[in-house]
Amino acid sequence: MDNKAKQTVVIGAHFDHLGYGKEGSLYTGAPAIHNGADDNASGVAMMIYLAETLKKSKLKNNNYLFIAFSGEEKGLWGSNYFVNHPTLQLADMNYMINMDMVGRLNPERQLAVNGTGTSPAFEEVLTAANKSGLKLKLSASGVGPSDHTSFYLQNMPVLAFFTGQHEDYHKPSDDIHLLNFSGMRDVSAYVYRIIEGLDGKGKITFTKTKDESNDAPRFTVSLGVIPDYLYDGKGMRIDGVREGKPAHKADLLKGDIVLKMNDIEVADMMSYMKALATFKQGDTANLLIKRGDQEMVKQVKFE
Repeated sequence: MDNKAKQTVVIGAHFDHLGYGKEGSLYTGAPAIHNGADDNASGVAMMIYLAETLKKSKLKNNNYLFIAFSGEEKGLWGSNYFVNHPTLQLADMNYMINMDMVGRLNPERQLAVNGTGTSPAFEEVLTAANKSGLKLKLSASGVGPSDHTSFYLQNMPVLAFFTGQHEDYHKPSDDIHLLNFSGMRDVSAYVYRIIEGLDGKGKITFTKTKDESNDAPRFTVSLGVIPDYLYDGKGMRIDGVREGKPAHKADLLKGDIVLKMNDIEVADMMSYMKALATFKQGDTANLLIKRGDQEMVKQVKFE
């Protein structure tokens, strides 16, 4: 969308998924099509909505480049290729917006926004644009498991939007009937208002952020759960339990909050990962969990 402006905003979402599964799938049944309604048809739909809306708008201080990336599930192949073979000069690109898994806004209306520390221009705009009561979980880092990382590593401000993990992630059950379309509308409107708020700021300043992934501990065992990445209370809340894995065998349930693993306190996701890194295959652990208003201990064996 060429507005004859000096700088260009990149708006992207990956359109690849897993086909019949195999590599990357968390499904254990017979081969089945993984449609990827949330991951990431939701992001592509939102990108198309923004293209339509921006075309009709009066926002002309930036050009807009819309890109649907392939190969994200393989390791950011498409976005990495693009930044190394850009169709425009990288120096002329203003900032990048990425939408990955934005179709399952939960009843608490929680939205994760990553990359908020990559430009000082973002702070005021992110708050002012939130006119529909979204509960924002902001993360400063420009590095994460999606295509915005490729642009951040080229010293470009980025914002990445995500409505949360769920038990249908990388399974055939991630399908259209589970999408929250009114939630997608609200998130789309929020992203548009951010773009609107940045329209008059010219070329915004890039800020390098700490890469929290470098601090993540390396572990060799898994509890077999999907963490609730939007949970901001004490502990690690479980958003899904994988059948046949240690947590399932120990009768852990979706919604349980892990507070302690043996004597190690679990205050958040990072401390949960650090605790997990202390165990090896064959070890047992007593987990203090909170289920509703009750605390109880469950023993798990790592296989």
